[in-house]
Amino acid sequence: MRLANLKPGQKGVVTKILGHGAFRKRVMEMGFVRGREVAMILNAPLQDPIKYKLMDYEVSLRRAEAELIEIETLENWQKQAEQIREYNTGIHDPALEENFRKDKIINIALIGNPNCGKTSLFNIVSGAHEHVGNYAGVTVGAKAGTLKYKGYKFNVVDLPGTYSLSAYSPEELYVMRYLHQETPDVIVNVVVASNLERNLYLTTELIDMNRSMVIDLNMYDELEKSNAKLDYQQLGKMLGVPVVPTKASTGWNVNKLLDTIIDVYEMRNKDVRHIHVKMRKNIEEGVSAIKDLIKNDATISQHFSPRYLAIKLLEGDPEADAILREAATYKNIKEAREKAVVNIEKELSEDVNSAIAADKYGFIQGALAETMEGNVLHEQKTTKLIDAIVTSKIFGFPIFLLVMLLMFWATFQIGSYPMEWIESLVSWISNIIGEYMPDGPFKDLIIDGIIGGVGGVIVFLPNILILYFFISLMEDTGYMARVAFIMDKLMHKMGLHGKSFIPLVMGFGCNVPAIMSTRIIESKSSRLITILINPFISCSARIPIYVLLVGCFFPKHGGLVFFGLYLLGIIIAVLTAKLMRRFWLKTDETPFVMELPPYRIPTGKAIMRGMWSKAQQYLNKMGGIILVASIIIWALSYFPQRSFDEVPQEYFTSVVSDIPADEMSNLSEDHLQELVTNQYQQENSILGHVGKFVEPVVRPMEYGWKTTVALLAGAAAKEVVVSTIGVLYVGEDDADLISERLTTPSTLTGRAPFDSAKALSFMVFVLLYFPCIATLTAIARETENWKYALFSALYNTSLAWVLAFITYRIALLF
Repeated sequence: MRLANLKPGQKGVVTKILGHGAFRKRVMEMGFVRGREVAMILNAPLQDPIKYKLMDYEVSLRRAEAELIEIETLENWQKQAEQIREYNTGIHDPALEENFRKDKIINIALIGNPNCGKTSLFNIVSGAHEHVGNYAGVTVGAKAGTLKYKGYKFNVVDLPGTYSLSAYSPEELYVMRYLHQETPDVIVNVVVASNLERNLYLTTELIDMNRSMVIDLNMYDELEKSNAKLDYQQLGKMLGVPVVPTKASTGWNVNKLLDTIIDVYEMRNKDVRHIHVKMRKNIEEGVSAIKDLIKNDATISQHFSPRYLAIKLLEGDPEADAILREAATYKNIKEAREKAVVNIEKELSEDVNSAIAADKYGFIQGALAETMEGNVLHEQKTTKLIDAIVTSKIFGFPIFLLVMLLMFWATFQIGSYPMEWIESLVSWISNIIGEYMPDGPFKDLIIDGIIGGVGGVIVFLPNILILYFFISLMEDTGYMARVAFIMDKLMHKMGLHGKSFIPLVMGFGCNVPAIMSTRIIESKSSRLITILINPFISCSARIPIYVLLVGCFFPKHGGLVFFGLYLLGIIIAVLTAKLMRRFWLKTDETPFVMELPPYRIPTGKAIMRGMWSKAQQYLNKMGGIILVASIIIWALSYFPQRSFDEVPQEYFTSVVSDIPADEMSNLSEDHLQELVTNQYQQENSILGHVGKFVEPVVRPMEYGWKTTVALLAGAAAKEVVVSTIGVLYVGEDDADLISERLTTPSTLTGRAPFDSAKALSFMVFVLLYFPCIATLTAIARETENWKYALFSALYNTSLAWVLAFITYRIALLF
């Protein structure tokens, strides 16, 4: 709780000071330090300020200042202290290990450039299993984890990778606001040891913020392999920030990093001191003038470093301007800023931003000149050799297309073997339950609803894992960044940014994280277009539908059909982007700037972590939205119940004519009656009526009401389409019968529920029609406007209908 929440006469113990700069220093000097008891005396007549008693003297604080001091009530503090004493003496309940005093909790923020290894460090420290990719933008939001170490509890947050603390991209803005609002106890600035000059620019901005910090010199093995030597201890003393070398991929020296974090938190590290990153005289004069005005407003300066805000305002940062707009002296601050800008640009003959950046890089070069010997080999021979092939004019595109074709072939062909094993297991479980469980609605729910729905989807888990294996491999090796590089010109012709290609490729896995990853695109217009065309990229959720229909109708050309569907999605995405750029979002305001990291050999552990993470997401989805959707679909198709006596004779004849002859010979009379009753009940159920109501819309493609219902069910998740087909087309819940039932012609009509033309048309419709609820939610969240989600649903479905109709009519000709 906060000090401001204490009631008159109530006592508490100080656990943390959340304020900043002069305020933090002042209140600590007055005795507000961790472990100090403080009592609330009374409020002023207007309820502000508040009088407290501390160390036998009285002190008053404004309520806003008291809000920046964390406390624990005296009673809770004493109870926790007793538990700690019991724990330390060994006389304790094991459950007490979960309890830590508030002053033993350290909140840590991991900050660094994209591709610096933050997430690898986060995984090692917190035990989390976040995927690590070798390109910018893998971490698109903050991830939180915890660790208990030497009596402390570490709350670790992995923030998005950012090159600076400026409000020009969603990542930078997110990190800025997090540091302003959350006030972590210690910042761990992760830098790449072999690329210090570039990475330390962000460090200089963190130094300007004047926060408790430790520098993690990550990937130290790459520096050791080069011809350079770094005196990192001396570098830490020069920067006023302790530096610890680590190898986050293996965990080497991470314990030393944790020990240093504790020392910094406890204020006993000798390297810690506040320095100023000195700039040229004209710039320093401008910064000082603005800083002095900011310091006069306590409502601002106690939350933020005045020097940091002054520099950011001088650079014209919109977030800094928004913060300072609340200050009473804002007009004077703006005047000082304008005066400083005019003076700097006149004296230095360059704009303010480039002058500040040049001075900061000059400071970094000076620090490295004193602490580093030799040069780091930036261009590794292996990277140079591979790039000469995979990014060349001759081989670049063929290699990329070959990789894509291999990915789709492996997903379909190799994945078919474990898919059959899982299918047999699901069928076995269904048979066991059917044999031993008493008849009734609950049995039908278990077999037809849950096992029939979820079991019909889980069989495709191997296909999805193989797809994510290829995507993870491209990310981890660094090839994904090269894909964006070779595709930039083509993307630019589409009216998109080169970085747009990365979210589009990620869309092959799942459109939701792909849409979230568009945050790496600085251009707002390119980002919006990329978000809206991403659902056209065929995600892994559609794989079960393709596998089912391709296996039935195109078994000899499965890889080619798969590739054609994915290619069609890409073509539609390209054309849509072109139309949007030409008639709607006409300008692209940002250039293509992207880091090309060195190639790295991914570890098997990292690949497995990435695959397992996606498997968990898929299994959670099956245990969540797919399970719920399957139960709802089952219930809608199960009620109202019908008996065999209600079945008209002509309907009985029609159903019997649809049953294959070899299957019919194995059916007893009771079994046949049950099958006919199920079919009649489904057609006259709630779901059947809904399907028949919507059926006229898709009648030009000759989809039946059952097919229509399956399409509608895909709104929950595309995997549900398969489970719905299984529930509706197979009277008995036997997955082995689905393919046969879809392909066997009716003896009455002479037509099967599906044929090759209808199957191809249906797959095109599924490829393009409205995104699932999760994707629509992601579109609305990332664009901050539901109208874009509505546009996506309407536009995509209209386009799907037109192209599915054309596909069907053309396919009938062949």
